Amino acid sequence: MNLTISGHHLEVTPALREYVLTKLERVTRHFDQVVDVNVLLTVEKLKEKERRQKAEVTLHVKGRDIFVEQSHEDLYAAIDQLMDKLDRQVCRHKDRLQDHHHESVKHMDAAT
Repeated sequence: MNLTISGHHLEVTPALREYVLTKLERVTRHFDQVVDVNVLLTVEKLKEKERRQKAEVTLHVKGRDIFVEQSHEDLYAAIDQLMDKLDRQVCRHKDRLQDHHHESVKHMDAAT
């Protein structure tokens, strides 16, 4: 898995990098076919204080790219909410990949 963590108008500190890594472990625990992860942490220059901190993730899995973004006034809270969204989308993608079309028992008995 290739991981890129970058900051826009902010320096990515080792503590911030470690926090993102620990949160990403939950996603990779559910789905291990992750090829690429790009994380972009941004501080927007807005007049109002609300939702200035923004976190974005582009997750490349086999056959699909998953993009999630979240804004909050606290960057750590934005990362938490972002990983919750990402986890839901990865689980939904995993469910779609699995074959849910099992043959019924009646058809199996009739074939024999």
